[in-house]
Amino acid sequence: MTVKMILERKGYDVFSAAPETTLGDAVAALAKHKIGAIVIVDDKKAIKGILSERDVVRALAADGADVLWRPVSEIMTIKVSVCTERHTVNQVMEMMTRGRFRHLPVEKDGQLHGIVSIGDVVKLRIEEVERESQEIRSYIATA
Repeated sequence: MTVKMILERKGYDVFSAAPETTLGDAVAALAKHKIGAIVIVDDKKAIKGILSERDVVRALAADGADVLWRPVSEIMTIKVSVCTERHTVNQVMEMMTRGRFRHLPVEKDGQLHGIVSIGDVVKLRIEEVERESQEIRSYIATA
């Protein structure tokens, strides 16, 4: 199972924002779309950072509500782990577990191509385990 399989099922749509977007506008987008992270990209769709709910909470705790008027480029996580469509689900789970994050942008040709969340990975793994279980039951029933 690969990232490409996840993206083919869920789609390639990603909510992104420009580095100069205010934190307030980014928070509004997180709430409106019921998502946990927004990928920050330049005008060529190159990944410049990621803004997660954790980043927002940390900024608010450190600087209060005034931080909502600052650009996301001042608050976002700059060192972004990325994957490609060729990464396996197990590789993605390892990256997320090791890095302690829940969203992994997918990059292709230096541009944002999609995003995979821990929910996407867990859903695919559950489907895979259920399928394997059904195959074993079928095998046992026909033996």
